[in-house]
Amino acid sequence: MTENAPSSPRTPQCLVRPGARTWRCAPAPAEVRDFHTALPGHSSTPLTELPQLAAELGVGRVFVKDESSRLGLPAFKALGASWAVHRVLAERAASGEEPGSVTLVTATDGNHGRAVARTARLLGQRAHVFVPRGVHPRAVAAIAAERATVTEVAGAYDEAVHLAAEAAAARPDAVLVQDTAWAGYERIPGWIVEGYSTLCTEIDEQLTEGGHAAGPDLVAVPVGVGSLAQAVVTHYRSRPSGQSPALLSVEPEAAACVLESLGLGEPVSVSTGETTMTGLNCGTPSSIAWPFLRDGLDAAVAVTDLDSAVAAGDLAALGVSSGPCGAASLAGVRVVLTGEGGEERRRTLGLDASSVVVLLSTEGTAANPPAAGDHRTGGE
Repeated sequence: MTENAPSSPRTPQCLVRPGARTWRCAPAPAEVRDFHTALPGHSSTPLTELPQLAAELGVGRVFVKDESSRLGLPAFKALGASWAVHRVLAERAASGEEPGSVTLVTATDGNHGRAVARTARLLGQRAHVFVPRGVHPRAVAAIAAERATVTEVAGAYDEAVHLAAEAAAARPDAVLVQDTAWAGYERIPGWIVEGYSTLCTEIDEQLTEGGHAAGPDLVAVPVGVGSLAQAVVTHYRSRPSGQSPALLSVEPEAAACVLESLGLGEPVSVSTGETTMTGLNCGTPSSIAWPFLRDGLDAAVAVTDLDSAVAAGDLAALGVSSGPCGAASLAGVRVVLTGEGGEERRRTLGLDASSVVVLLSTEGTAANPPAAGDHRTGGE
């Protein structure tokens, strides 16, 4: 799939860091998968093989983990929200707190807020969701349709997170369920990360069923604050033995906080701009994700909105529904493997014509459908 690619090569914003595959960490709790399996309507999302992309990228096999329909929502976020809310309510019950309704408060670029709101509605709880500028009106409407209170914020994502935290602290019946962490607020974001581990476990099972029990050689993951990437690093760097794949993070050029932080060797905040990859438009890495990203990622890349749009169109032509955030993984792999300097990066990452690549497509087009004449199509 190359006919829609940009006509001239560009120097990529990319960082390759050899040696990350030797780093190890503790695994996610095994009971997370059992919890998700027991939920009504649960089923594993597809892992779709796309030989056309393998030929284009010069590798053996390419698979796309298609999260366009997860627990009734068009993105992967329900995995983290459901597990975290389960843990929150279980702890409240175990502590002997008086039963009653709880208000689950969060900030979101789209999909996380909708997942928290859906979980609250199904459990008979309330939700209050703060939404920053730039989120498509249909995504805001989808959150409100889950019976959540929605507060639209004039500022960027980081400001929405700050206001959500303030609102949760002001009410005794409120709990902040945020998918980014900072000093003093880390336990619930950690539960959200644990929830995402189910996605990785499914990939292992599906690759084995497809005749490739050794696992992938490269996994590409879209990154906002880094929580999903933390889950991916945890999964693949917690194996005591066997193959450890190269792990690639992909961000918008307008919000490349992880790439910038990796380059400097410490977590930093960046000023975010406008991007169609709305769900990745985050300016600060999660505090609990940062050590995992710093030590466990092999490479990071920033892509343009055009890169993502072309990738989304190509995936659609191959039968995979992917919004701009989900398609970022394909866009990133294209830049890393076929852009200027690609051959050297390929060698550094240990990839060849027999390698297996897994792309995480974190949302479908229904996650944030465009209005007529609107160029924005995604969000997380």
